[in-house]
Amino acid sequence: MTCLRCQYLPYGDTIPNKHILINAVIINEAKDSSAIENIITTHDELFKAMSQTGYKNPAAKEVVNYRTALWHGYEQVKERGMLITNMIVDIQAHIENNRAGIRKLPGTVLMNETTGETIYTPPGGEQEILSLMANLEKYINEDFDGIDPLIKLAAIHYQFENIHPFYDGNGRTGRIVNVLYLVLKELLDSPILYLSRYLIRNKTAYYRLLQAVRTKENWEDWIVYILTGIEETAEETLQLLKRINAEVDLMTADIKEKLPKLYSRELIDLLFYEFYTKIQYIEEGLGISRRTAVNYLNALENKGFLVSEKLGKERIYQNKRLYDLVSGIYIEFFL
Repeated sequence: MTCLRCQYLPYGDTIPNKHILINAVIINEAKDSSAIENIITTHDELFKAMSQTGYKNPAAKEVVNYRTALWHGYEQVKERGMLITNMIVDIQAHIENNRAGIRKLPGTVLMNETTGETIYTPPGGEQEILSLMANLEKYINEDFDGIDPLIKLAAIHYQFENIHPFYDGNGRTGRIVNVLYLVLKELLDSPILYLSRYLIRNKTAYYRLLQAVRTKENWEDWIVYILTGIEETAEETLQLLKRINAEVDLMTADIKEKLPKLYSRELIDLLFYEFYTKIQYIEEGLGISRRTAVNYLNALENKGFLVSEKLGKERIYQNKRLYDLVSGIYIEFFL
């Protein structure tokens, strides 16, 4: 099984700003995790939703909410050193942008979308759900059993999806819990395991094996499925990391050659922090005047490093090379 820390650290430490990788992976994870729930959007819509206040595309906004929830959960786990029920409830609230919380009424069923057949009836009633979540919380945070964390992850994910504690957002919340558990157990330094693409590719097997544990207690195939997903995902995320690192080096060299007076490491960090930047970001990040920031961005656009677009009342400058890399990186893996 792939050693996650051994995989990422030699390359992650070479990136001048680790947010470059984290943002790139998280936005793809958010996009594909939401797609599993039939919330479909494009990278272009996401770009606009991230950069423009009040953007109206509902699907894009939901994906951005997922990213916010993942960041929030990560910060909480790092700060508190635990992953408890209240934190999971808070993550779901960020995903759904409401405070409905734990299901309070029975009657929830999981159905086959094609046949209408009831596949599974999760626990009903707030007190029963809270009791089950308390048991799961203990299993997540205590390691007296000596079971490998990756195997425990498979059991945790199964149990969370079986409890189905929320009216909506259970799948997306459960996938965030997966990543946060690996952070909690120090198998990841950052929430950069892009597992949702694997689940999309193997969606039929996911539901079949989940049901096989419920009906036949077939744990072995389920655990192997999850472990295989972690290993494949680790390899693919490593490739993304390497490609982004190479792009940072390439753009750095190009800017040094074509715009030597503008170059600074701080500027490169700002250009790769997101897919886009704004005049305000350059002004504040470099400690320069607004006029100088505008001149910098115009010069970068004239040399082909950025592409600007007017969104609402402000102009947004897209790092097209990073955008193309992140939005297209997985095409070659999965065709």
